[in-house]
Amino acid sequence: MRPTGRFHLGNYFGAAKNWVELQNGGDYECFYMVADYHGLTTQPHARDFEDDLFDLAGDILAVGIDPAKSVFYLQSSVPEVAELFLLFSMVTPYGWVQRTPTFKEKARQQPDNVNFGLFAYPVLQAADILLVKGGFVPVGGDQDAHVEMARETARRFNRVYKPIFPEPKSLSTETPRILGTDGRQKMSKSLGNVVGVTDPPEVIRKQVLSMVTDTKRVYKSQPGHPRSCNVDSLYKVFFPNDWQHYWDLCRKAQIGCHEKKQILAERIVETFEPFRERRSDLTRKEIQQVLEAGSRQAREVAVETVREARSAVGLLPPLI
Repeated sequence: MRPTGRFHLGNYFGAAKNWVELQNGGDYECFYMVADYHGLTTQPHARDFEDDLFDLAGDILAVGIDPAKSVFYLQSSVPEVAELFLLFSMVTPYGWVQRTPTFKEKARQQPDNVNFGLFAYPVLQAADILLVKGGFVPVGGDQDAHVEMARETARRFNRVYKPIFPEPKSLSTETPRILGTDGRQKMSKSLGNVVGVTDPPEVIRKQVLSMVTDTKRVYKSQPGHPRSCNVDSLYKVFFPNDWQHYWDLCRKAQIGCHEKKQILAERIVETFEPFRERRSDLTRKEIQQVLEAGSRQAREVAVETVREARSAVGLLPPLI
């Protein structure tokens, strides 16, 4: 995950909730990473960047990633990822990268900073995945195209040189896409349409109350349309056993949009209170120590992968 600010609902339900379940299930060896190289494609300001990095890492630990069960590391502290990215760039056709939807979307969002790193993002992401020979990638639905490109990259490298890499598959959550407070686009820090997870309760309440609701319903006395309302869709997530009750109240005009948002805000605050408590207990030094230990573990795997890849393409072992 890129370090672009504090955790929000889209981060948690689209990815991190699944990460924790996979970690605790015992069926997978899990590698989770703060993608700071990727973050540089959209955040060139060093002072803010370092703070965002520690904020994200702390939030990931707070929501349940356990460094005793998973390898949790910092992308830039595993330099082999840059070398594998370079090797993959030699076998990745220009057209593959050009058709990636995320590049076009980001280029529209930041027309004054359309850099090469942004364009080459999916090649670096393939290196992230295949560096640890990832077989499954727990991501939101918006990343399926990137995982498919990682599969194609592995397939092409294996065919051209030597079969080294697995062809990874996506593992999606039950709620792979959470819309933002605008009700139109996916929740994104860069779009400013988020509801926080580890933010203070008063911030969360303000974010939820700003959400766009049922645009067809002008007055409380009018029946609502919960099927097309973003707030009501979140009731399915936060009220799994009685969301139908609230939908019926909405349809019968027995509850107003503002009241629905107030109820939802309190449930979100209550749900994530344990995460906020754990986050407040973490110091910057403790977060850094976790990342250092995890990065050492990740490098043990990465060094061997790059050694195999260098040999496959005909490069000599490093001479110094």
